[in-house]
Amino acid sequence: MNTTPSSGHQAAADFHVYDTTMRDGAQQEGLNLSVQDKLHIARHLDDLGVGYIEGGWPGSNPKDTEFFALAAKELDLKHATLAAFGSTRRPNVAAADDPLVAALRESGASVVTLVAKSHDRHVELALRTTLEENLAMVRDTVAHLTAEGQRVFVDLEHFFNGYLDHRDYALEVVRTAAEAGAEVAVLCDTNGGMLPHVVTDVVADVMSLGVRLGIHAHNDTGCAVANSMAAVLAGATHLQGCINGYGERTGNADLVTCVANLELKLDRPVLPAGRLADATRISHAIAEITNYPPSARQPYTGVSSFAHKAGLHASAIRVDPDLYQHIDPALVGTDMRLLVSEMAGRATIELKGKELGYDLAADPDRLSRLTDRVKRMEQEGYTFEAADASFELLVAEEMDGQRPSFFDVESWRVTAESGRGGSSLGHAAAEATVKLHAGGERLVVVGEGNGPVNALDHALRQAIERVYPDVARFHLIDFRVRILDQGHGTDAITRVLIETSDGKDSWVTVGVGANIIEASWEALVDALTSGLRRHHVTPAGA
Repeated sequence: MNTTPSSGHQAAADFHVYDTTMRDGAQQEGLNLSVQDKLHIARHLDDLGVGYIEGGWPGSNPKDTEFFALAAKELDLKHATLAAFGSTRRPNVAAADDPLVAALRESGASVVTLVAKSHDRHVELALRTTLEENLAMVRDTVAHLTAEGQRVFVDLEHFFNGYLDHRDYALEVVRTAAEAGAEVAVLCDTNGGMLPHVVTDVVADVMSLGVRLGIHAHNDTGCAVANSMAAVLAGATHLQGCINGYGERTGNADLVTCVANLELKLDRPVLPAGRLADATRISHAIAEITNYPPSARQPYTGVSSFAHKAGLHASAIRVDPDLYQHIDPALVGTDMRLLVSEMAGRATIELKGKELGYDLAADPDRLSRLTDRVKRMEQEGYTFEAADASFELLVAEEMDGQRPSFFDVESWRVTAESGRGGSSLGHAAAEATVKLHAGGERLVVVGEGNGPVNALDHALRQAIERVYPDVARFHLIDFRVRILDQGHGTDAITRVLIETSDGKDSWVTVGVGANIIEASWEALVDALTSGLRRHHVTPAGA
Protein backbone atom coordinates (compact mmCIF):
# COMPACT_ATOMS: atom_id res chain seq x y z
CA MET A 1 0.00 0.00 0.00
CA ASN A 2 1.36 3.36 -1.02
CA THR A 3 0.62 5.82 1.81
CA THR A 4 2.64 8.80 0.60
CA PRO A 5 1.33 11.45 -1.81
CA SER A 6 3.14 11.72 -5.14
CA SER A 7 6.02 14.17 -5.17
CA GLY A 8 4.25 16.33 -7.74
CA HIS A 9 1.27 16.87 -5.48
CA GLN A 10 2.50 20.08 -3.89
CA ALA A 11 -1.05 21.13 -3.05
CA ALA A 12 -1.31 18.22 -0.58
CA ALA A 13 1.57 19.64 1.44
CA ASP A 14 0.21 23.17 1.41
CA PHE A 15 -3.40 22.21 2.03
CA HIS A 16 -4.96 18.98 3.30
CA VAL A 17 -8.10 17.69 1.57
CA TYR A 18 -9.24 15.01 3.99
CA ASP A 19 -12.12 12.67 3.21
CA THR A 20 -14.05 10.92 5.99
CA THR A 21 -16.77 9.30 3.89
CA MET A 22 -15.89 5.77 5.01
CA ARG A 23 -15.96 6.65 8.70
CA ASP A 24 -18.07 9.71 9.53
CA GLY A 25 -20.09 9.52 6.31
CA ALA A 26 -20.93 5.88 7.00
CA GLN A 27 -22.79 7.00 10.12
CA GLN A 28 -25.59 8.23 7.86
CA GLU A 29 -28.90 6.55 8.58
CA GLY A 30 -29.38 3.53 6.31
CA LEU A 31 -25.88 3.64 4.83
CA ASN A 32 -23.96 0.39 5.26
CA LEU A 33 -20.60 -0.26 3.63
CA SER A 34 -18.95 -3.64 3.22
CA VAL A 35 -15.17 -3.99 3.27
CA GLN A 36 -15.17 -4.33 -0.52
CA ASP A 37 -17.36 -1.22 -0.81
CA LYS A 38 -14.77 0.71 1.19
CA LEU A 39 -11.91 -0.52 -0.99
CA HIS A 40 -13.77 0.61 -4.12
CA ILE A 41 -14.59 4.00 -2.58
CA ALA A 42 -10.94 4.49 -1.57
CA ARG A 43 -9.84 3.96 -5.16
CA HIS A 44 -12.38 6.50 -6.42
CA LEU A 45 -11.27 9.05 -3.83
CA ASP A 46 -7.66 8.50 -4.85
CA ASP A 47 -8.65 9.11 -8.47
CA LEU A 48 -10.17 12.43 -7.38
CA GLY A 49 -6.82 13.30 -5.83
CA VAL A 50 -7.78 13.86 -2.20
CA GLY A 51 -4.79 14.06 0.12
CA TYR A 52 -6.09 11.85 2.94
CA ILE A 53 -8.66 9.07 3.16
CA GLU A 54 -9.96 8.10 6.58
CA GLY A 55 -10.51 4.37 6.38
CA GLY A 56 -12.30 3.80 9.68
CA TRP A 57 -11.62 2.91 13.29
CA PRO A 58 -9.43 -0.21 13.53
CA GLY A 59 -9.99 -2.14 16.73
CA SER A 60 -13.51 -0.76 17.26
CA ASN A 61 -15.18 -3.28 14.95
CA PRO A 62 -14.04 -6.28 12.85
CA LYS A 63 -15.02 -4.67 9.54
CA ASP A 64 -12.69 -1.69 9.94
CA THR A 65 -9.89 -3.90 11.22
CA GLU A 66 -10.28 -6.12 8.15
CA PHE A 67 -10.33 -3.09 5.86
CA PHE A 68 -6.90 -1.91 7.03
CA ALA A 69 -5.50 -5.44 6.70
CA LEU A 70 -6.76 -5.72 3.11
CA ALA A 71 -5.79 -2.13 2.26
CA ALA A 72 -2.16 -2.97 3.05
CA LYS A 73 -2.30 -5.72 0.41
CA GLU A 74 -4.71 -4.43 -2.21
CA LEU A 75 -4.63 -0.62 -2.30
CA ASP A 76 -2.05 1.15 -4.41
CA LEU A 77 -2.84 4.80 -3.76
CA LYS A 78 -1.34 7.30 -6.18
CA HIS A 79 -2.38 10.55 -4.49
CA ALA A 80 -3.90 9.82 -1.10
CA THR A 81 -2.54 8.80 2.28
CA LEU A 82 -4.66 6.38 4.30
CA ALA A 83 -5.55 7.53 7.81
CA ALA A 84 -6.79 5.45 10.74
CA PHE A 85 -9.26 7.01 13.15
CA GLY A 86 -9.34 6.38 16.88
CA SER A 87 -9.56 7.94 20.31
CA THR A 88 -7.08 9.08 22.90
CA ARG A 89 -6.21 6.58 25.62
CA ARG A 90 -8.77 5.87 28.31
CA PRO A 91 -8.56 7.73 31.62
CA ASN A 92 -5.86 6.44 33.97
CA VAL A 93 -4.45 3.93 31.47
CA ALA A 94 -1.03 4.24 29.85
CA ALA A 95 -1.22 4.88 26.09
CA ALA A 96 1.14 1.97 25.41
CA ASP A 97 -1.21 -0.38 27.30
CA ASP A 98 -4.51 0.72 25.77
CA PRO A 99 -5.72 -1.92 23.26
CA LEU A 100 -7.49 0.64 21.05
CA VAL A 101 -4.30 2.70 20.81
CA ALA A 102 -2.46 -0.51 19.98
CA ALA A 103 -4.90 -1.15 17.11
CA LEU A 104 -4.06 2.27 15.69
CA ARG A 105 -0.37 1.60 16.08
CA GLU A 106 -0.66 -1.75 14.31
CA SER A 107 -3.10 -0.64 11.58
CA GLY A 108 -0.39 -0.03 9.00
CA ALA A 109 -1.64 3.52 8.44
CA SER A 110 1.05 6.17 8.45
CA VAL A 111 -1.44 8.79 9.68
CA VAL A 112 -3.63 8.52 12.76
CA THR A 113 -6.50 10.91 13.47
CA LEU A 114 -7.32 10.99 17.17
CA VAL A 115 -10.61 12.28 18.48
CA ALA A 116 -10.16 14.25 21.72
CA LYS A 117 -12.52 16.09 24.02
CA SER A 118 -12.16 19.87 23.98
CA HIS A 119 -15.44 20.83 25.69
CA ASP A 120 -15.11 20.87 29.47
CA ARG A 121 -18.66 19.64 30.07
CA HIS A 122 -18.06 16.64 27.81
CA VAL A 123 -14.88 15.81 29.69
CA GLU A 124 -16.65 15.82 33.03
CA LEU A 125 -20.01 14.37 32.01
CA ALA A 126 -19.18 11.99 29.13
CA LEU A 127 -15.61 10.91 29.95
CA ARG A 128 -16.25 11.25 33.69
CA THR A 129 -12.74 12.42 34.35
CA THR A 130 -10.96 15.63 35.26
CA LEU A 131 -9.95 18.39 32.90
CA GLU A 132 -6.29 17.78 33.76
CA GLU A 133 -6.55 14.04 33.07
CA ASN A 134 -8.11 14.79 29.66
CA LEU A 135 -5.10 16.94 28.78
CA ALA A 136 -2.83 14.09 29.88
CA MET A 137 -4.80 11.66 27.67
CA VAL A 138 -4.23 13.92 24.66
CA ARG A 139 -0.57 14.50 25.47
CA ASP A 140 0.30 10.86 26.16
CA THR A 141 -1.50 9.37 23.14
CA VAL A 142 -0.09 11.85 20.64
CA ALA A 143 3.42 11.51 22.05
CA HIS A 144 3.22 7.70 22.05
CA LEU A 145 2.05 7.39 18.44
CA THR A 146 4.50 9.96 17.09
CA ALA A 147 7.31 8.16 18.92
CA GLU A 148 6.21 5.01 17.08
CA GLY A 149 6.70 6.84 13.76
CA GLN A 150 3.12 7.77 12.91
CA ARG A 151 1.88 11.22 11.97
CA VAL A 152 -0.96 12.41 14.18
CA PHE A 153 -3.90 14.73 13.51
CA VAL A 154 -6.25 15.55 16.40
CA ASP A 155 -10.00 16.04 15.89
CA LEU A 156 -11.15 18.32 18.70
CA GLU A 157 -14.71 17.17 19.25
CA HIS A 158 -17.34 19.85 20.04
CA PHE A 159 -14.58 22.46 19.82
CA PHE A 160 -16.74 25.45 18.91
CA ASN A 161 -19.26 24.79 21.67
CA GLY A 162 -16.40 24.22 24.09
CA TYR A 163 -14.71 27.45 23.03
CA LEU A 164 -17.92 29.45 23.55
CA ASP A 165 -18.46 27.91 27.01
CA HIS A 166 -14.87 27.79 28.28
CA ARG A 167 -12.42 29.41 25.86
CA ASP A 168 -9.29 28.98 27.92
CA TYR A 169 -9.71 25.23 28.32
CA ALA A 170 -10.52 24.67 24.64
CA LEU A 171 -7.37 26.58 23.67
CA GLU A 172 -5.34 24.58 26.19
CA VAL A 173 -6.38 21.33 24.51
CA VAL A 174 -5.19 22.72 21.15
CA ARG A 175 -1.89 23.81 22.69
CA THR A 176 -1.38 20.45 24.42
CA ALA A 177 -1.96 18.47 21.21
CA ALA A 178 0.46 20.61 19.24
CA GLU A 179 3.19 20.50 21.87
CA ALA A 180 2.90 16.69 22.02
CA GLY A 181 3.57 16.47 18.29
CA ALA A 182 0.20 16.66 16.52
CA GLU A 183 0.57 18.12 13.01
CA VAL A 184 -2.99 19.48 12.82
CA ALA A 185 -5.61 20.50 15.36
CA VAL A 186 -8.97 20.00 13.65
CA LEU A 187 -11.73 22.23 15.04
CA CYS A 188 -14.97 20.23 14.93
CA ASP A 189 -18.48 21.62 14.83
CA THR A 190 -19.74 18.25 16.01
CA ASN A 191 -23.30 19.38 16.67
CA GLY A 192 -23.43 21.33 13.41
CA GLY A 193 -24.91 24.36 15.08
CA MET A 194 -22.44 27.09 14.12
CA LEU A 195 -22.86 29.94 11.63
CA PRO A 196 -20.07 31.31 9.41
CA HIS A 197 -19.44 34.54 11.33
CA VAL A 198 -18.87 32.55 14.53
CA VAL A 199 -16.51 30.13 12.79
CA THR A 200 -14.56 33.05 11.33
CA ASP A 201 -14.08 34.71 14.71
CA VAL A 202 -13.15 31.51 16.55
CA VAL A 203 -10.67 30.25 13.94
CA ALA A 204 -9.01 33.68 13.71
CA ASP A 205 -8.55 33.66 17.49
CA VAL A 206 -7.14 30.11 17.63
CA MET A 207 -4.73 30.95 14.79
CA SER A 208 -2.88 33.17 17.29
CA LEU A 209 -1.51 29.99 18.90
CA GLY A 210 0.61 29.36 15.81
CA VAL A 211 -0.83 25.86 15.32
CA ARG A 212 -1.89 24.37 11.99
CA LEU A 213 -5.70 24.22 12.07
CA GLY A 214 -8.34 22.17 10.30
CA ILE A 215 -12.14 22.31 10.04
CA HIS A 216 -14.69 19.51 10.40
CA ALA A 217 -18.24 20.83 9.87
CA HIS A 218 -21.66 19.22 10.12
CA ASN A 219 -24.67 20.56 8.25
CA ASP A 220 -27.35 20.93 10.92
CA THR A 221 -27.77 24.64 10.16
CA GLY A 222 -27.33 24.10 6.42
CA CYS A 223 -23.97 25.88 6.72
CA ALA A 224 -21.41 23.06 6.63
CA VAL A 225 -19.87 24.20 3.35
CA ALA A 226 -20.13 27.90 4.28
CA ASN A 227 -18.55 27.21 7.68
CA SER A 228 -15.75 25.25 6.01
CA MET A 229 -15.07 28.14 3.63
CA ALA A 230 -15.13 30.61 6.54
CA ALA A 231 -12.57 28.52 8.42
CA VAL A 232 -10.25 28.32 5.42
CA LEU A 233 -10.47 32.07 4.80
CA ALA A 234 -9.63 32.60 8.48
CA GLY A 235 -6.50 30.47 8.17
CA ALA A 236 -7.36 26.74 8.35
CA THR A 237 -5.32 24.62 5.93
CA HIS A 238 -6.88 21.22 6.56
CA LEU A 239 -10.46 20.56 5.41
CA GLN A 240 -12.51 17.48 6.24
CA GLY A 241 -15.71 16.42 4.51
CA CYS A 242 -17.63 13.59 2.87
CA ILE A 243 -18.44 12.89 -0.75
CA ASN A 244 -22.06 13.87 -1.51
CA GLY A 245 -22.38 15.35 1.98
CA TYR A 246 -22.94 11.96 3.62
CA GLY A 247 -22.97 11.81 7.40
CA GLU A 248 -24.99 11.56 10.57
CA ARG A 249 -28.21 13.59 10.91
CA THR A 250 -28.11 16.20 8.10
CA GLY A 251 -24.64 15.18 6.99
CA ASN A 252 -21.10 16.53 6.83
CA ALA A 253 -19.70 19.23 4.59
CA ASP A 254 -19.86 18.05 0.98
CA LEU A 255 -16.21 17.58 0.08
CA VAL A 256 -16.66 18.10 -3.66
CA THR A 257 -18.56 21.36 -3.15
CA CYS A 258 -15.86 22.59 -0.78
CA VAL A 259 -13.03 21.66 -3.14
CA ALA A 260 -14.78 23.15 -6.17
CA ASN A 261 -15.36 26.38 -4.25
CA LEU A 262 -11.70 26.54 -3.26
CA GLU A 263 -10.39 25.87 -6.76
CA LEU A 264 -12.94 27.73 -8.88
CA LYS A 265 -14.03 30.57 -6.61
CA LEU A 266 -10.99 31.23 -4.43
CA ASP A 267 -8.38 30.34 -7.06
CA ARG A 268 -6.78 27.95 -4.61
CA PRO A 269 -5.72 24.65 -6.24
CA VAL A 270 -5.98 21.86 -3.68
CA LEU A 271 -6.18 18.80 -5.95
CA PRO A 272 -3.69 17.55 -8.53
CA ALA A 273 -4.10 19.39 -11.83
CA GLY A 274 -7.08 18.21 -13.85
CA ARG A 275 -8.60 16.02 -11.15
CA LEU A 276 -11.60 18.28 -10.48
CA ALA A 277 -12.91 17.42 -13.95
CA ASP A 278 -13.60 13.90 -12.63
CA ALA A 279 -15.72 15.18 -9.73
CA THR A 280 -19.14 14.40 -11.23
CA ARG A 281 -18.16 10.92 -12.37
CA ILE A 282 -16.67 10.05 -8.99
CA SER A 283 -19.55 11.57 -7.04
CA HIS A 284 -22.03 9.44 -8.98
CA ALA A 285 -19.85 6.31 -8.90
CA ILE A 286 -19.63 6.46 -5.10
CA ALA A 287 -23.39 7.06 -4.95
CA GLU A 288 -23.86 3.78 -6.82
CA ILE A 289 -21.73 1.97 -4.24
CA THR A 290 -23.56 3.48 -1.27
CA ASN A 291 -26.95 2.99 -2.97
CA TYR A 292 -27.83 6.58 -2.06
CA PRO A 293 -28.68 8.51 -5.25
CA PRO A 294 -27.05 11.95 -5.22
CA SER A 295 -29.43 14.88 -4.90
CA ALA A 296 -30.40 16.25 -8.30
CA ARG A 297 -29.85 19.77 -6.93
CA GLN A 298 -26.47 19.04 -5.37
CA PRO A 299 -24.07 21.89 -6.21
CA TYR A 300 -21.67 21.25 -9.08
CA THR A 301 -22.36 17.50 -9.54
CA GLY A 302 -26.17 17.19 -9.31
CA VAL A 303 -27.95 16.39 -12.56
CA SER A 304 -29.90 19.66 -12.24
CA SER A 305 -26.93 21.82 -11.32
CA PHE A 306 -26.60 23.14 -14.88
CA ALA A 307 -30.15 22.47 -16.12
CA HIS A 308 -32.09 25.34 -17.68
CA LYS A 309 -35.86 25.37 -18.06
CA ALA A 310 -37.08 28.93 -18.58
CA GLY A 311 -37.30 30.14 -22.16
CA LEU A 312 -35.68 33.45 -21.15
CA HIS A 313 -32.60 31.56 -19.94
CA ALA A 314 -32.38 29.61 -23.17
CA SER A 315 -32.54 32.77 -25.26
CA ALA A 316 -29.60 34.21 -23.34
CA ILE A 317 -27.64 30.94 -23.40
CA ARG A 318 -27.96 30.86 -27.18
CA VAL A 319 -25.92 34.07 -27.19
CA ASP A 320 -23.49 33.16 -24.40
CA PRO A 321 -23.80 30.09 -22.08
CA ASP A 322 -22.04 31.98 -19.28
CA LEU A 323 -24.94 34.42 -18.93
CA TYR A 324 -26.87 31.94 -16.77
CA GLN A 325 -24.08 29.68 -15.51
CA HIS A 326 -21.62 30.48 -12.74
CA ILE A 327 -18.89 28.22 -14.21
CA ASP A 328 -18.23 26.11 -17.28
CA PRO A 329 -19.80 22.73 -16.32
CA ALA A 330 -16.90 20.89 -17.95
CA LEU A 331 -14.64 22.06 -15.11
CA VAL A 332 -16.39 19.57 -12.81
CA GLY A 333 -16.98 16.93 -15.47
CA THR A 334 -20.59 17.60 -16.44
CA ASP A 335 -22.53 19.52 -19.07
CA MET A 336 -25.33 22.01 -19.50
CA ARG A 337 -28.84 20.56 -19.92
CA LEU A 338 -31.81 22.25 -21.52
CA LEU A 339 -35.19 21.14 -20.19
CA VAL A 340 -38.12 21.03 -22.58
CA SER A 341 -41.40 21.98 -20.91
CA GLU A 342 -44.46 24.19 -21.22
CA MET A 343 -42.19 27.03 -20.10
CA ALA A 344 -39.93 26.47 -23.09
CA GLY A 345 -39.79 29.03 -25.87
CA ARG A 346 -38.50 28.68 -29.39
CA ALA A 347 -34.92 29.23 -28.20
CA THR A 348 -35.08 26.22 -25.85
CA ILE A 349 -36.49 23.94 -28.55
CA GLU A 350 -33.93 25.20 -31.04
CA LEU A 351 -30.99 24.62 -28.71
CA LYS A 352 -32.29 21.22 -27.59
CA GLY A 353 -32.73 20.21 -31.20
CA LYS A 354 -29.17 21.31 -31.96
CA GLU A 355 -27.97 19.25 -28.99
CA LEU A 356 -29.66 16.23 -30.63
CA GLY A 357 -28.13 16.96 -34.04
CA TYR A 358 -31.02 18.81 -35.72
CA ASP A 359 -30.75 22.33 -37.19
CA LEU A 360 -34.20 23.70 -36.38
CA ALA A 361 -33.06 27.29 -36.81
CA ALA A 362 -32.89 26.72 -40.59
CA ASP A 363 -36.67 26.15 -40.76
CA PRO A 364 -38.57 28.70 -38.58
CA ASP A 365 -41.99 27.28 -39.52
CA ARG A 366 -41.02 23.78 -38.43
CA LEU A 367 -39.52 25.17 -35.23
CA SER A 368 -42.80 26.98 -34.50
CA ARG A 369 -44.86 23.84 -35.16
CA LEU A 370 -42.65 21.77 -32.86
CA THR A 371 -42.75 24.40 -30.11
CA ASP A 372 -46.54 24.57 -30.30
CA ARG A 373 -46.79 20.78 -30.29
CA VAL A 374 -44.62 20.47 -27.18
CA LYS A 375 -46.73 23.02 -25.33
CA ARG A 376 -49.96 21.28 -26.39
CA MET A 377 -48.71 17.85 -25.32
CA GLU A 378 -47.52 19.24 -21.99
CA GLN A 379 -51.07 20.50 -21.40
CA GLU A 380 -52.31 16.96 -22.07
CA GLY A 381 -50.04 15.59 -19.36
CA TYR A 382 -46.75 14.79 -21.11
CA THR A 383 -43.47 16.00 -19.66
CA PHE A 384 -40.32 16.21 -21.73
CA GLU A 385 -37.93 17.85 -19.28
CA ALA A 386 -37.37 14.40 -17.72
CA ALA A 387 -37.94 12.39 -20.92
CA ASP A 388 -35.26 13.41 -23.40
CA ALA A 389 -35.64 10.20 -25.40
CA SER A 390 -39.34 10.80 -26.12
CA PHE A 391 -38.57 14.39 -27.08
CA GLU A 392 -35.88 13.17 -29.50
CA LEU A 393 -38.45 10.88 -31.16
CA LEU A 394 -40.81 13.86 -31.41
CA VAL A 395 -38.14 15.98 -33.13
CA ALA A 396 -37.24 13.14 -35.48
CA GLU A 397 -40.92 12.77 -36.42
CA GLU A 398 -41.19 16.49 -37.16
CA MET A 399 -37.99 16.52 -39.21
CA ASP A 400 -38.58 13.29 -41.16
CA GLY A 401 -42.33 13.51 -41.54
CA GLN A 402 -43.00 10.23 -39.73
CA ARG A 403 -42.43 8.69 -36.32
CA PRO A 404 -39.28 6.54 -36.10
CA SER A 405 -40.46 2.93 -36.12
CA PHE A 406 -38.90 -0.52 -36.05
CA PHE A 407 -42.19 -2.41 -35.82
CA ASP A 408 -45.94 -1.92 -36.36
CA VAL A 409 -48.25 -2.84 -33.52
CA GLU A 410 -51.41 -4.72 -34.50
CA SER A 411 -52.84 -5.09 -31.00
CA TRP A 412 -52.08 -5.95 -27.41
CA ARG A 413 -54.06 -7.10 -24.41
CA VAL A 414 -53.46 -7.98 -20.78
CA THR A 415 -55.23 -10.23 -18.30
CA ALA A 416 -54.55 -10.36 -14.58
CA GLU A 417 -55.12 -13.09 -11.99
CA SER A 418 -55.61 -12.46 -8.27
CA GLY A 419 -53.43 -14.00 -5.57
CA ARG A 420 -53.96 -17.68 -4.81
CA GLY A 421 -55.76 -18.68 -1.66
CA GLY A 422 -57.24 -15.23 -1.14
CA SER A 423 -54.15 -14.00 0.69
CA SER A 424 -53.33 -10.32 0.34
CA LEU A 425 -49.69 -11.39 -0.01
CA GLY A 426 -50.40 -14.08 -2.60
CA HIS A 427 -48.71 -14.23 -6.02
CA ALA A 428 -50.24 -11.80 -8.52
CA ALA A 429 -49.85 -13.15 -12.06
CA ALA A 430 -50.54 -11.39 -15.35
CA GLU A 431 -50.44 -12.47 -18.98
CA ALA A 432 -49.98 -10.20 -21.99
CA THR A 433 -50.46 -10.98 -25.68
CA VAL A 434 -48.71 -8.75 -28.20
CA LYS A 435 -49.31 -8.90 -31.97
CA LEU A 436 -46.97 -6.90 -34.18
CA HIS A 437 -45.22 -6.84 -37.56
CA ALA A 438 -41.42 -6.57 -37.85
CA GLY A 439 -38.85 -7.72 -40.36
CA GLY A 440 -41.57 -8.88 -42.76
CA GLU A 441 -43.11 -11.19 -40.16
CA ARG A 442 -46.30 -11.19 -38.12
CA LEU A 443 -45.26 -11.94 -34.55
CA VAL A 444 -47.65 -13.09 -31.86
CA VAL A 445 -46.08 -13.50 -28.42
CA VAL A 446 -47.51 -14.23 -24.99
CA GLY A 447 -45.59 -12.98 -21.97
CA GLU A 448 -46.09 -13.53 -18.27
CA GLY A 449 -45.09 -11.20 -15.49
CA ASN A 450 -45.59 -10.06 -11.95
CA GLY A 451 -48.32 -7.60 -12.84
CA PRO A 452 -49.73 -6.32 -16.16
CA VAL A 453 -46.95 -3.85 -17.00
CA ASN A 454 -44.25 -6.44 -16.34
CA ALA A 455 -46.11 -8.94 -18.54
CA LEU A 456 -46.44 -6.39 -21.37
CA ASP A 457 -42.74 -5.59 -21.11
CA HIS A 458 -41.80 -9.27 -21.35
CA ALA A 459 -44.11 -9.94 -24.32
CA LEU A 460 -42.95 -6.87 -26.27
CA ARG A 461 -39.27 -7.63 -25.72
CA GLN A 462 -39.65 -11.30 -26.65
CA ALA A 463 -41.38 -10.38 -29.90
CA ILE A 464 -38.92 -7.67 -30.97
CA GLU A 465 -35.80 -9.53 -29.88
CA ARG A 466 -36.37 -12.12 -32.63
CA VAL A 467 -35.75 -9.43 -35.24
CA TYR A 468 -33.55 -7.02 -33.23
CA PRO A 469 -31.16 -8.94 -30.91
CA ASP A 470 -29.86 -5.64 -29.43
CA VAL A 471 -33.03 -5.48 -27.34
CA ALA A 472 -31.62 -8.22 -25.10
CA ARG A 473 -29.19 -5.60 -23.73
CA PHE A 474 -31.94 -3.21 -22.66
CA HIS A 475 -33.39 -3.39 -19.16
CA LEU A 476 -35.79 -1.18 -17.22
CA ILE A 477 -34.09 0.54 -14.28
CA ASP A 478 -36.80 2.94 -13.07
CA PHE A 479 -40.58 3.19 -13.32
CA ARG A 480 -42.51 6.22 -12.07
CA VAL A 481 -46.25 6.82 -12.08
CA ARG A 482 -48.09 10.12 -11.59
CA ILE A 483 -51.86 10.60 -11.38
CA LEU A 484 -52.48 13.94 -13.13
CA ASP A 485 -56.10 14.85 -12.36
CA GLN A 486 -56.53 13.38 -8.93
CA GLY A 487 -60.08 14.63 -8.56
CA HIS A 488 -61.22 11.92 -10.98
CA GLY A 489 -59.97 9.13 -8.68
CA THR A 490 -59.40 5.83 -10.48
CA ASP A 491 -60.62 7.40 -13.73
CA ALA A 492 -57.79 9.94 -13.74
CA ILE A 493 -55.26 10.53 -16.53
CA THR A 494 -51.98 8.75 -15.75
CA ARG A 495 -48.42 9.64 -16.70
CA VAL A 496 -45.62 7.05 -16.66
CA LEU A 497 -41.89 7.71 -16.92
CA ILE A 498 -39.63 4.76 -17.72
CA GLU A 499 -35.84 4.80 -17.54
CA THR A 500 -34.06 2.16 -19.60
CA SER A 501 -30.38 1.21 -19.69
CA ASP A 502 -28.15 -0.80 -22.00
CA GLY A 503 -25.52 -1.20 -19.27
CA LYS A 504 -23.62 1.85 -20.46
CA ASP A 505 -26.11 4.68 -21.02
CA SER A 506 -29.68 5.28 -19.92
CA TRP A 507 -32.64 7.14 -21.41
CA VAL A 508 -36.09 8.20 -20.20
CA THR A 509 -39.39 7.97 -22.08
CA VAL A 510 -42.90 9.14 -21.20
CA GLY A 511 -46.39 7.81 -21.80
CA VAL A 512 -49.79 9.30 -20.98
CA GLY A 513 -53.07 7.41 -20.99
CA ALA A 514 -56.45 6.86 -19.42
CA ASN A 515 -54.90 4.21 -17.19
CA ILE A 516 -51.49 3.00 -16.06
CA ILE A 517 -51.38 0.18 -18.62
CA GLU A 518 -52.00 2.43 -21.63
CA ALA A 519 -49.46 4.98 -20.40
CA SER A 520 -46.90 2.26 -19.68
CA TRP A 521 -47.34 0.71 -23.14
CA GLU A 522 -46.61 4.05 -24.83
CA ALA A 523 -43.50 4.60 -22.69
CA LEU A 524 -42.30 1.01 -23.30
CA VAL A 525 -42.63 1.33 -27.09
CA ASP A 526 -40.73 4.63 -27.02
CA ALA A 527 -38.05 3.09 -24.79
CA LEU A 528 -37.28 0.24 -27.18
CA THR A 529 -37.54 2.47 -30.26
CA SER A 530 -35.15 4.99 -28.75
CA GLY A 531 -32.74 2.26 -27.65
CA LEU A 532 -32.56 0.78 -31.16
CA ARG A 533 -31.95 4.24 -32.63
CA ARG A 534 -29.15 4.83 -30.13
CA HIS A 535 -27.57 1.54 -31.21
CA HIS A 536 -27.80 2.68 -34.87
CA VAL A 537 -29.97 -0.31 -35.81
CA THR A 538 -31.56 -0.18 -39.27
CA PRO A 539 -35.33 -0.88 -39.37
CA ALA A 540 -35.92 -4.37 -40.75
CA GLY A 541 -38.89 -3.62 -42.99
CA ALA A 542 -41.58 -3.21 -40.34
